[in-house]
Amino acid sequence: MIEEGSEATDFTLKSDDGNNVTLSDFRGKNIVLYFYPRDGTPGCTREAIEFGNLEKDFGEENFVIIGVSNDSVQSHQKFKNKHGIPFILLSDPESKVLNLYGVWKEKSMYGKKFMGTERTTFIIDEKGMIKKIYRKVKPKGHAQICLIDYKSDK
Repeated sequence: MIEEGSEATDFTLKSDDGNNVTLSDFRGKNIVLYFYPRDGTPGCTREAIEFGNLEKDFGEENFVIIGVSNDSVQSHQKFKNKHGIPFILLSDPESKVLNLYGVWKEKSMYGKKFMGTERTTFIIDEKGMIKKIYRKVKPKGHAQICLIDYKSDK
């Protein structure tokens, strides 16, 4: 189980540009690693746009922002282009990293149970250690909360 204070488990996934991206490639930077259910849904769109709007502010704190879902590379490309998302989106079609990070969970909607991504954000420091975990995230205002919390914890 990944928890605050533990080392972020390394992984490699395809990014929205089709290239492999490895988490440990970002050592020396802080990372917002956020997992979201689906490209183009209202909550996921809001969350991505809010992170994108604050990308410069996160950059001033030496952060990179990485979004992960089990959508395809092509879906990520369309999502980024449509909404002007300026950061990396990673594709995990087999939900391997979603499982690894404990965010692939049984969910329920209208009485039907299904497996899906629990919206979760991990704040990882320059050394690869998990500093904060936000579980069951509400999209509205979440990016701002992450930034404010980071600045207040410095």
